Amino acid sequence: MTKRLLAELIGTFFLLATVVGSGIMAETLAGGNVAIALLGNTIATGAILVVLILVFGTLSGAHFNPAVTLVFLIRKEIRPSDAIAYIAVQIFAGLLGVIAAHVMFDQPVIQLSNTLRTGPGQWVAEAIATFGLIMTILGCIRFRAEAVPYAVGLYITAGYWFTASTSFANPAVTIARAFSDTFSGIYLPHVPAFVAAQITGALLATMIMGYLTNDQEED
Repeated sequence: MTKRLLAELIGTFFLLATVVGSGIMAETLAGGNVAIALLGNTIATGAILVVLILVFGTLSGAHFNPAVTLVFLIRKEIRPSDAIAYIAVQIFAGLLGVIAAHVMFDQPVIQLSNTLRTGPGQWVAEAIATFGLIMTILGCIRFRAEAVPYAVGLYITAGYWFTASTSFANPAVTIARAFSDTFSGIYLPHVPAFVAAQITGALLATMIMGYLTNDQEED
């Protein structure tokens, strides 16, 4: 369990360091072009997810996401006590990753975001984004387990662009990004609605994919 938690800590740390760090770098180099900045942020995030899942998948399952851990808890593939430990480590590691990004780019270490991300469109986007992420994970586990790292990286890459929220799809990421007043930030009071939408999307995906894959097993 110690190794699994350490794997989750390192993986989530690098995920947030990449999300926030690449956002800072992209905004700095884009010269005010938001589309180019988002593209830079997108490529780095999708790429690091592939790497991290390949490295840590066999050690901890490479959740790096409380919504994913919740799904595996519902599926009885992780014990409740282990799930609680996973989620605590993911949130803590996400905050560490944000701090590391700030230090690397000579930013104030402790920040609170002023970036407003709220409204029905944003909430629906987060529910859809998380639904799609869980759909991707469960579908690949059932039919092409070896493709999970690439499918997740590609899905999040697409999600940055087809969702209005830029596809956070991760409560730990959402919480951590509230403490970065940079390109990737989110205003802290807007976090609870994002997390609620993410959990809703994850639960719906778990139910629907469970139904679909059970049918496949019966066939």
